[in-house]
Amino acid sequence: MSKLPAPRKTSRWRRWILEIVIFTALFIGFQMWQLRDTTRGPLPHFHGPLLDGSRFDSAAWRRQHPDRALLIYFWADWCPICKTTAASVSSLAEDQVLITIATQSGDAAALSRFMSENGYRWPTLNDPQGIFMKTFGIPGTPAFVIIAPDGNIRFVTVGYTSEIGLCLRLWWANRTTGSST
Repeated sequence: MSKLPAPRKTSRWRRWILEIVIFTALFIGFQMWQLRDTTRGPLPHFHGPLLDGSRFDSAAWRRQHPDRALLIYFWADWCPICKTTAASVSSLAEDQVLITIATQSGDAAALSRFMSENGYRWPTLNDPQGIFMKTFGIPGTPAFVIIAPDGNIRFVTVGYTSEIGLCLRLWWANRTTGSST
């Protein structure tokens, strides 16, 4: 009885590399398709009351933090993925400039209770009708928008994003200027 030749290890590695390349290309392609309608260029002007009762104005916010990348986090109380990113946002809130926008999450009193019960201590605008999401062209939650120091939207991501991924994007935005990507 003849023995079958042992499979070549190089062919297995090539197949794995090819599969990784295909998966990565599909993932990037899907992200680009998903974000095709998002706002690019300068940060749109938006304003409203924060849950703590103070007023928020995006133009004033930018002026208060010159030469800093800014983070906008869109989330919802009913979003299960938002619950997994909450710890990252809480950690980032200690060192980064951010505003969160709770979309379609009920009235301000209910949202304040939800945030208190979950230990969320972020500055938050309530967006019960999803108007701010429409302004930015955001297709779903969670979503992160990073504004470079020059005032342009540098990064937009939708779905789960790791804390290290956000830190790297913020770091990169602080070091680059010019057209958004």
